[in-house]
Amino acid sequence: MVSNPRGLFISFEGIDGAGKTTHIEGVVRLFKEQGREVVRTREPGGTPLAEQLRERVLSDDMDALTEALLVFAARRDHIQRVIEPALQRGAVVLSDRFTDATFAYQGAGRGFDLGVLNTLEQWVQQSGGGGDLIQPDLTFWFDLPPAVAAERLRDARVADRFEQEDVVFFERVAQGYADRMATAPQRIVRINAHQERHLVWQQITHRLVQKGWLAIMVANNFKLGA
Repeated sequence: MVSNPRGLFISFEGIDGAGKTTHIEGVVRLFKEQGREVVRTREPGGTPLAEQLRERVLSDDMDALTEALLVFAARRDHIQRVIEPALQRGAVVLSDRFTDATFAYQGAGRGFDLGVLNTLEQWVQQSGGGGDLIQPDLTFWFDLPPAVAAERLRDARVADRFEQEDVVFFERVAQGYADRMATAPQRIVRINAHQERHLVWQQITHRLVQKGWLAIMVANNFKLGA
């Protein structure tokens, strides 16, 4: 087992259809096999209040500022009630999206002011103990061409108000993720999601082993989806 008593915060980013869910499930199992407590969560969401705000964001018509404020309100509750307590007790927090999604969707996708988003990030993600902002230790960005993601999602479910956007919107979102990665290259890892699932998985486990968070024996013996 990899000895690492401090909490870990890992986020998974990318547009719907990129394959995040399958691989998050795999990473949950990997850390549990090493005896770690794992908290799996998502954004917007993760708490009763944040889940209510998520429903509004995904279904109700609103402008970009309202959208951003609701997302950050949900994030504040999520940090205070779930993420920070879990990290303080040494758990591994795996979140399906975090703040990078806000810069990609509301910032690049909607064209909202990045300066305002930066200010909200500073306010909302301040640790309860002061000091640094609450940010993931590592972020996997699942990069997939929007047209391919749309094909994967076709007929899969009723589309929410984001999924109903056109390919051009998601191209802006993808560029937003790329721009965000350029500001934090040590934290954000681009995963080429346009290939076979086992090759995507290899990219993820390689980085976890490289970080010293995952024993190579566990990675080599693990079968995704088994």
